[in-house]
Amino acid sequence: MSVEKLVRPEILALKAYHVPPAAGLVKLDAMENPYALSPELRGELAQVLAKVELNRYPDPTGARLRELLARKMCVPAGMELMLGNGSDELLQIITIALARPGAAMMYPAPTFVMYSMYAAFTGMKAVSFPLRADFSLDASAFIERMRAEKPAIVFLAYPNNPSGTLYPQADMEAIIAAAPGIVVMDEAYHAFAEKTFMDRLPAFPNLLVLRTASKLGLAGIRLGYLAARPEWIEQLNKVRSPYNVNVLTQATACFMLERLDVLEAQAAAIRADRDRLAATLAAMPGVTVIPSKANFILVRVPDADATHGALLRRGVLVKNLNAPPTKNCLRITVGTPEENRILVAALKESL
Repeated sequence: MSVEKLVRPEILALKAYHVPPAAGLVKLDAMENPYALSPELRGELAQVLAKVELNRYPDPTGARLRELLARKMCVPAGMELMLGNGSDELLQIITIALARPGAAMMYPAPTFVMYSMYAAFTGMKAVSFPLRADFSLDASAFIERMRAEKPAIVFLAYPNNPSGTLYPQADMEAIIAAAPGIVVMDEAYHAFAEKTFMDRLPAFPNLLVLRTASKLGLAGIRLGYLAARPEWIEQLNKVRSPYNVNVLTQATACFMLERLDVLEAQAAAIRADRDRLAATLAAMPGVTVIPSKANFILVRVPDADATHGALLRRGVLVKNLNAPPTKNCLRITVGTPEENRILVAALKESL
């Protein structure tokens, strides 16, 4: 029996999420924190991990980690947390749980590609609402479309990926209040936006706040967390796979949460470097910079394919997004000052 006759047609039509090889390159394509932990911290962490019982299953709900996250991330009293193998797993769990026959999901576009992919995986109707040319959101028109489509889920990346745009808080609150289903505020870049809806959870029964440890500097441990009212977490936990967050991830996350000031200092440095890099790029002839509140910058250049190839030949990897509505756009992760210097020099030669 052939693959084509067994695999669902909507899966056959998809392309897998592509991660390009980056060995030997200045890697500025994946919105990672460019700073490693100090040798001293790595030594301390190694001692902690050496004591982990690898022969035992992890705490199934990550009770200690959830308690630390709730305290360090100022989760309001009365709210619950659920952990995931990255925020991607939590997006998948939410989608599976709400994918009733005929149910719809809605989101502004362009945005994080996995929203539409999870809609395809679960058979949900994906409703993408186009952003304006400057990547801002017409909230009134979004609400009008939302009332017509009646989506079970609205995903709002705050700030948005790939543009880095931080939508006005009042617009987000209007969407949440008008939504017929749940609204998932995807705050993957909250450390760089310095804005959050975490404290608004008690005000909106249909609001869920999603975050990841990846952008904060822990991409390698794959940890996401979801904050919401207990009744939502109770149902979503039924979909979560047993032991989904491993012992090494839980131990590492607990270790780093007790040293959160280290990661917050790195985030502050990245924010400052982002603003400097954006100003430098904006001064280049032919480069248009989209204002960003994330740890990356979206730029429009005369020929994205040619520029991307030229950067690669000079040892710099950025994300090529040359397709409507991001035609001739490149997404550039903010690196270390030295990486940013190399990028700027290479870009000047590549335009």
